[in-house]
Amino acid sequence: MIASFPPFVDDATETLILGTMPGVMSLQKQEYYAHKQNQFWKIMFTIYAEGIVPEVFKEKVALLQQNKIGLWDVLANCERKGSLDIHIKNHTENEIPQLLQQFPKIKKILFNGKESHRYFMKKFGNIDSIEFHVMPSTSPANTVKFQLKLDEWQKALLD
Repeated sequence: MIASFPPFVDDATETLILGTMPGVMSLQKQEYYAHKQNQFWKIMFTIYAEGIVPEVFKEKVALLQQNKIGLWDVLANCERKGSLDIHIKNHTENEIPQLLQQFPKIKKILFNGKESHRYFMKKFGNIDSIEFHVMPSTSPANTVKFQLKLDEWQKALLD
């Protein structure tokens, strides 16, 4: 059984990005999106900074917090071989409705890939007053060109 991380949110968070479950490398390092080929941090730092991604995880999270963005996963725990969402079994969801009650400024959720959205909708359905965006996954398994991913993420984050 593997478990996700606690949410990275604070009282200023307005946008919540939800993945499905951290991959193997992220779990080993205890950092979101730790796999070098995952494009999440490159996308965030291209949109909000000069495109240079720091090595230190706290600096990465600080950029998100400065821009009122939080991070979490739809799933609290599951069984999974490897990092791919298709291998997830016996899962339990995080208490996302409670998080949204605790942090009422969150008005937008971006799902990092279709699977996180699918798990969310199956358990929670639509939540009134929250804007949803299903984003192209930043995973290296998603072979969509970087520029197309960047354009979609930028549009959803800055609109």
